[in-house]
Amino acid sequence: MWWRQDRLELGRGGEALAERFLCRQGYRTIERDVRLGRGQIDLVMQEKGVLCFVEVKTRRNAGAGDPLEAIHRRKQRQLVYLARRYLQQRRLGEPPCRFDVVAIRSGADGLPVCELVRDAFWA
Repeated sequence: MWWRQDRLELGRGGEALAERFLCRQGYRTIERDVRLGRGQIDLVMQEKGVLCFVEVKTRRNAGAGDPLEAIHRRKQRQLVYLARRYLQQRRLGEPPCRFDVVAIRSGADGLPVCELVRDAFWA
């Protein structure tokens, strides 16, 4: 079951679940698990011509805290920095971009529930 995984497996499983969820919402996958130095962008996707840098936060239960609270100011600054490096390294210029967050929680039935926050914060 998805909540019995160790932390690394839970994160990877959450990212895969978020990717499928976003594809059903009309997003298109560009890259997954992009490592840039010490940081990582979970998903780089595109929706209606906008490049979306997606952070995925997965929580097994409410005791672990709300996944959206984990996107604090320091994390936001790190994601903005990584997005800029991504654009520079791939020589993409300055396309329209945004930062989305997918929060994954355990639902009442024990199955994962995805919540999408489009344009969760600004650079």
